[in-house]
Amino acid sequence: MKQKTVYYCTACGNETLRWAGRCPACGAWNTIEEQPSPVTKTNSAPGGGGHRKARSITELSEAEEVRFPTGLGELDRVLGGGAVRGSLVLIGGAPGIGKSTLMLQICGKLCQTNRVLYGSGEESEHQLKMRAKRLQVEQPGLLVLSESSLGGLLDAVREEHPEILVADSIQTLYNEALDSAPGSVSQVRDCTMALMRLAKGQGITVFVIGHVNKEGSIAGPKVLEHMVDCVLYFEGDTHTSYRILRAAKNRFGATNEIGVFEMRDTGLEEIREPSKLLLEGRPENAPGSCVTCAMEGVRPVLAEVQALVVTCPGGSPRRNSNGFDYNRAAMLLAVLEKRGGLRVSACDAYLNIVGGLWLEEPAADLSVILALASSYLDRPLPRDLAAVGEVGLTGELRSVNRLEQRLREIRRLGFRTCVLPAHGLGRLEAPEGLRLLSAAHIGEAIRAALRE
Repeated sequence: MKQKTVYYCTACGNETLRWAGRCPACGAWNTIEEQPSPVTKTNSAPGGGGHRKARSITELSEAEEVRFPTGLGELDRVLGGGAVRGSLVLIGGAPGIGKSTLMLQICGKLCQTNRVLYGSGEESEHQLKMRAKRLQVEQPGLLVLSESSLGGLLDAVREEHPEILVADSIQTLYNEALDSAPGSVSQVRDCTMALMRLAKGQGITVFVIGHVNKEGSIAGPKVLEHMVDCVLYFEGDTHTSYRILRAAKNRFGATNEIGVFEMRDTGLEEIREPSKLLLEGRPENAPGSCVTCAMEGVRPVLAEVQALVVTCPGGSPRRNSNGFDYNRAAMLLAVLEKRGGLRVSACDAYLNIVGGLWLEEPAADLSVILALASSYLDRPLPRDLAAVGEVGLTGELRSVNRLEQRLREIRRLGFRTCVLPAHGLGRLEAPEGLRLLSAAHIGEAIRAALRE
């Protein structure tokens, strides 16, 4: 087999024809790595044998994917109804967040009806045994292998013929044919490609664990996420017990779905009512607190928005946002001062989304405005009041999607009043027992909410 040399940038994954001190794509210095790439006669000669013939799309069959439950309902929800046979799933997260614990629990449930191979390059077989005993995962159908060599892992697959394979983690796997160190761009790329060929060629469901770097993305080139079928991020604060599993990419289901878990001594436990969990311990008659309803995929989730606005003793007010985009929070503060008439520019402002949830959609704007106004005026909002709506730069309130589904969830959890944009309420039917307060401007919304 002939060999040619290709070069990859460790910063952006860009492929170049020759080595250079500076990457021509991203401009980073000393990031080009060499990787030998096998080239066969088939793919080197145009028109050679072995190429597949193009077919009309009307001739292709419509065979549906084969799904199977993983044993964890929250994970099945994020995957779109269960794992797909022959798929490659990447699970990313910070070190120590619980990725290996989640996968070992899944293996304990899947090995009851499937043959499962758990390959770990980070832990010895004795360590895996200790963790499996703590998680009460000791079924004979679960095979474990402490191996960091890609060749050794593939040999075990050929010998054991598993239906499900777990690679923990992709940063520890290495191909001996490459000179680069484990975890480098070329190693991660090559090992992922080998696992993808294994999944597609033999119909094995492969779960790959990947660590997240300081920037919050999976370590290695971005092309790693393009190669897999599904990308799941395991999020949460290591100082708290709650974890959120979020789908960033899913070729077999919807994205932006979340699953909520609680880390306990015996492993991860599913939280089937995340809204109740996120609202536990909510203070009574406390200014600066407002509840909103966000859509996480197709699931409505209630979250508490907390704000603290205090007079700034110096000349440079501080701004801080946790769980909400900082730039959007700064914009809403400016709108609140210009259009709402509250002088928040001379105050320190702090914003927090309780429970570690990250609110991305604009539907949370109105609850942020009401929480800031409540803290600034030192007047608490009613405990049974929620708010949903987008805020524009002129202070107007705009409607959001799936409003009826949000209102049903708000009423189901005991709220009796909801502040909404006046636009688009004509055909909306409020759930029984839920009173709607419509407003066209943030000033109207603040006055209506504080009068309650």
